[in-house]
Parts: sequence; structure tokens; C-alpha cells
Amino acid sequence: MHKTEAGEKAKELKREARELARDATATKRAAKTLPDAREKARELQEEADKARSEAVALRPVARLEDLNVWIIEKTKTTKKGSRSYRYWMANWREGGKVRNVHLGSCGKMDEETARQKARAIKAEALAIKDRS
Repeated sequence: MHKTEAGEKAKELKREARELARDATATKRAAKTLPDAREKARELQEEADKARSEAVALRPVARLEDLNVWIIEKTKTTKKGSRSYRYWMANWREGGKVRNVHLGSCGKMDEETARQKARAIKAEALAIKDRS
């Protein structure tokens, strides 16, 4: 998967969850000598679980953001001459294959509109709820 904002945030949350879980384990060990350590260990573990669940929830969002949108130019030659057409394309992986999708004419939509349309098609194809 390519780097995306949601993907990077998920990585950070996973790292934070690992650190919190490690701290919770260390605090549990210290609970034998310190009376308040058991409560602190439980709080740390709850925070770690919360961060881990947020990271898992961001996984489909990151997958939805991982999208390539580009312009393709086709030239058609006829008796009257040749004419170039430009349109938006997008691709993403579905299973083990790359899916290429025609989004529309460059004259009728800008890049942001093409990206939004591609996200909607990808969300439908992968059965992901689009939160944008």
C-alpha cells in the first residue's frame, strides 16, 4: 500500500498502542510493591486497546485513500484528420488484480472531482463505507 494520511495515522496509533501495552505490563509487575500500580496498569491497557481499535478502524479508510488518478490521451485518426481526446483514469488493486476505471472527460471534470468519483467507485467495489 502507498503512503496515505490515514495509513500513517494508523501506524502511529499502532506504535502508541504497543508502547502503552508495554508500559502496562511493566506497571503490572510493579503492582506487587506499589498499591496504586494495578489501577494505573488497567488504565494504560485500556488506552492501548483504544488506540489499537482506532488503528484497525483506519485500515479501510487508508485503503480507500490509496488511489491513482491520471490523465490518458487517445488520438483517433479518421479521413478528416486526427483528434486527441483526454480523459481521467484511476486504478487500484482488487484481490490480486489491478482494476482500471474510466472516470470521464477532462473537459467536464477537474482532478478533485475525478478523485471523488474514483473514491466512490472504489468504495462500492470493495464494500467500504466512504467517510469523506
